[in-house]
Amino acid sequence: MNGGSAVSGAQGLQGVQGLQGVPEMSAAVAFAGMKRVVDVVFRAGCPDCRANFELGASALRLAIGATSKTTFYSFTCPECGVAVRKPAGERIVELLTGGGVRTLRLHSPG
Repeated sequence: MNGGSAVSGAQGLQGVQGLQGVPEMSAAVAFAGMKRVVDVVFRAGCPDCRANFELGASALRLAIGATSKTTFYSFTCPECGVAVRKPAGERIVELLTGGGVRTLRLHSPG
């Protein structure tokens, strides 16, 4: 070795074996245009009829308010049809937004 990089053909990558003639690309470029292969499913429960069930992201709505008291998610119980509204803390907000649940940002008056 002559003191140069031990990796040939991978300019800008140190310690990683590159492929000759294959351009580098970022993860964002590599995964651009990919769609979900599996739909995300959330477990939920109805406080009225006590049924437990799974809901897809399209069955839930997330409302993000100015405070934790005004941030909630809602859905309709598939068993009894009642409209359910539950508080959403930071972790729930992360899970729901990451899972593709439609989000509404509430604005405070003033």
